[in-house]
Amino acid sequence: MKKISKNNSRKNIKKRKSKVTARHAKAGNWNKQSRPVFGSGKIHYEVGTNTEAMSYGGIAPVHQLVTKLGLRDQIDADLKLLKRHLPYHESDHVLNMAYNVLCGGTRLEDIERLRHDVAYMNALGADLIPDPTTAGDFTRRFSEDDVGKLMESINAVRPKLWEGRAADLLGPVTFLDVDGTIAPTYGECKAGMDISYKGIWGYAPLIVSVANTKEVLYVVNRSGNTSSNADAATWIDKAIAQLTPYTRRICLRGDTAYSLTENFDRWAESIDFVLGMSCNAKMQSCAEALPEEAWSRLERKPSYETLTEESRTRYQRNEKEHIVKEREYLNLRLNYEDIAEFDYQPGKCSRPYRVIALRKNISKMKGEDALIDEIRYFFYITTRRDLSATEIVYCANERCDQENIIEQLKNGVNAMRLPLYDLVSNWAYMVIATLAWNIKSWFAMMMHLKADRKTYINMEFRRFFNNIILIPCRVMRRARSIVVRIIGYQPTLDRLFSAWNTIERTSFG
Repeated sequence: MKKISKNNSRKNIKKRKSKVTARHAKAGNWNKQSRPVFGSGKIHYEVGTNTEAMSYGGIAPVHQLVTKLGLRDQIDADLKLLKRHLPYHESDHVLNMAYNVLCGGTRLEDIERLRHDVAYMNALGADLIPDPTTAGDFTRRFSEDDVGKLMESINAVRPKLWEGRAADLLGPVTFLDVDGTIAPTYGECKAGMDISYKGIWGYAPLIVSVANTKEVLYVVNRSGNTSSNADAATWIDKAIAQLTPYTRRICLRGDTAYSLTENFDRWAESIDFVLGMSCNAKMQSCAEALPEEAWSRLERKPSYETLTEESRTRYQRNEKEHIVKEREYLNLRLNYEDIAEFDYQPGKCSRPYRVIALRKNISKMKGEDALIDEIRYFFYITTRRDLSATEIVYCANERCDQENIIEQLKNGVNAMRLPLYDLVSNWAYMVIATLAWNIKSWFAMMMHLKADRKTYINMEFRRFFNNIILIPCRVMRRARSIVVRIIGYQPTLDRLFSAWNTIERTSFG
């Protein structure tokens, strides 16, 4: 791809921005209008012959990043699914499906629109890309071992970022989050699906992710009736081994399902953990045996702050609570929370661990009438003694942000749409679609300003697509270069060029 001329690009961006700003400036000077702003007139359609244009101007630098990271070569070296390459290699199929997701595709059939887009194929340096049927056939070639190899191929290129652009993002403590979810399906012939404990048919994927960079290290497809923690220790160990050389400290977080006590002593030798602990009779008796002076009040931070006084007054009434009261539904209201701590040695461990007990006082109400106050206990077991009890609770609660990643996997990149007919092929598709989510994080790491990197890493996938990928452009394919000429304006162009210039300058070893 042709290198961007910084001076020309800045000048042209400024020129286009001024045109848009001039239009917006009119809004402050308008008088009452006699007709709607949306006008009408004669429209003529013409089909051009010499100009190749597309809507996905951001895909070219994304592809350049993936290529420079060596992901294409890594996949071809590790994955051997095709006897002959006529003409596609394994990496062509994987990237074809991942880029379909990055370009707004929600199903395999959406590849068809891209394989008829000459400008898109030119931007990727491709003469042709696989069609949807071929892509589906490719996923059916996977065995469980092959899916594992694909995940390790993707993981093999991450250190090039973790040692460089993402080193400061990993921070003094890298948080490794683990959780399971349900991928529902209305299909009746998908092999390997089952009915979950919630009565939902489908699969039960396991997700292991890095909270600092929002990257998903492992997504593991499992039958729908599988328990949340089934084989979780295996994948947690793999993630720990993957992260250990590149961060000073790892802290594993998970809910009560992942308090796998038989692994605590082994994990404690190399990492920290903050895990939920089930409120069984033994744990509750330990908490109730504590003297009252051992408990202290937990003061929660406000979940958000309103920006203006107007917002505070306009939305003062809690509508949900108002409806629950009015209709006299049973309502649980939290009065206050207390915390305490004690040491506890699980039966499968050779040493005691620190346990933070959270005691919640909850009122059961019906309408305006209080029925009874109830005490509920929650427990967190941890190796960390550098944090106060309050900070441990906050740290454990912050793991809930992984739910946002899972939501993006489900409804952002549609990794859990389950377009294929069995567990393994759907697993392969999950991994490939999840790659699109990871590429978003990688591209964000290339931005110059740290604030921009954090903003775009935390950004929802659909917004990233609209800000970075969905940019109209012309594509000219020359003998030794590809020229992508932006023909529209977006306020986020400077972020695109910031990342692109970093990609051009960086030599990933």
